[in-house]
Amino acid sequence: MEAGPRDGEPAAPRTTASEARVDAPGLSPDGPEEETVTPEVEVELRPQRRLRIWQLAPIVGLAALGSLMFAFPLAFGTGDGGAVVPMLGLLISCCAAGWGMMAARKVGHTWPGLPARASGERPDWRVVALYVAVAAAVVALAVWRVARLR
Repeated sequence: MEAGPRDGEPAAPRTTASEARVDAPGLSPDGPEEETVTPEVEVELRPQRRLRIWQLAPIVGLAALGSLMFAFPLAFGTGDGGAVVPMLGLLISCCAAGWGMMAARKVGHTWPGLPARASGERPDWRVVALYVAVAAAVVALAVWRVARLR
């Protein structure tokens, strides 16, 4: 007995593999159609560089404590502690500000008007002079106010 079709059954049309692929939905002779391919999405594998809560909490806490130690004796002028408590508060506030600036620099933040850390650009001298003048004025006013407590 032969392995071919029987006499009573109609012969099925023979198709090649390439013809079968063309008949399948979503396929063309040379692969999937463009509509069915999902677009590629770029995903950054490195974490975002930002300050975390465990970095910010001690900085904000010290800044608040130092500001209160500095502001209350100056505002209400109790005079019992002299200039020690406000100067200590000013020192704690400045330490918290420095700590915050170093943490921000570590994650890549810069001051407005200054170039990024590894950009190779030089900062504009006028922006630097403005920052130095503002910082000097704030320190001078703070020292002058504390000196008036005596």
